[in-house]
Amino acid sequence: MIGYLARRSAFLLLSLFLAAAVLFLLLRLLPGDPANALLSLGATPDQIAAARHQIGTDRPLPEQFAAWLGSLATLDLGRSFVSTAPVGPEIAARLVVTVPLTVLSFTLAVVVAVPLGYLAARRSNTWFGALLGALSQLGVAVPVFWIGLLLITVFALRLRILPAGGFPRDDWADPGRALTSLALPVVTVGLVMSASLIRYVRSATLDVLGSDYLRTFRALGSSFTGAMWRHGLRNAAVPVVSVLGIELATTFLGAVVVESVFALPGLGTLLVKGIAEHDYPVIQGVLFVSTFAVLLIGFAADLIQRIIDPRLRHNLSVEAR
Repeated sequence: MIGYLARRSAFLLLSLFLAAAVLFLLLRLLPGDPANALLSLGATPDQIAAARHQIGTDRPLPEQFAAWLGSLATLDLGRSFVSTAPVGPEIAARLVVTVPLTVLSFTLAVVVAVPLGYLAARRSNTWFGALLGALSQLGVAVPVFWIGLLLITVFALRLRILPAGGFPRDDWADPGRALTSLALPVVTVGLVMSASLIRYVRSATLDVLGSDYLRTFRALGSSFTGAMWRHGLRNAAVPVVSVLGIELATTFLGAVVVESVFALPGLGTLLVKGIAEHDYPVIQGVLFVSTFAVLLIGFAADLIQRIIDPRLRHNLSVEAR
């Protein structure tokens, strides 16, 4: 297990390096000059050159990339070209919105999807199971921002029971107001994520229900509930855990998109602002933090899989020999 942790950690670091390189190169391929954000219309060539020198874009790309990697090694995400404020603290301040939104949305998705996915599998040959399958397919096909706009129309504009957007200026000083502001965004992301998760839970449960070991355990006199609890749950959880890791990462990215719909001061609005201003440090910082979060979630999901599935641990011990 220690050897696997070392290899997996090395792969995580390599993935981060490759992600940093791709982000850096793709941003430099975008049209537009970030120096223009510091200048007014009609700037002279000398002023443009001075602005490029100020933000460092006049240096060779390898030198710029090496400087950025050096900053990342010290947990420094640089300074905004526009506001000259440190990017790291700004991202940390926005995470107090994005992280709760992600966690609450993911929790809602799991609470909804696990029992409904199980019911869809148990009643797969009934109209109820077919209805759940059709609704989950529909939920996967519907864009997340469309669900957000629909919920705003119903609950904010017509019923007027929830705010259409925004977040308290004092953040979580008043938890009630903060949670009320996140209610519609959480439901938006949670419903879309639960739709896809229901399908995976249903598939994993159907595999367990049709397995030989479950039938054998039932033939030995165990109840269905006891057989599912002792043998079915762990076997069904193995593929679901890997999917949960993907879904959590997708929930984080979906939360970033939904923030723009609900005007939440999270990473999504910061990213949109950075793109509009060609603010490379802000864009790089937000995308790198998002990529790191996704890779870290996948790393944790792999570890949990090997904890709950002894077959994977056995394969690791055989490989070590």
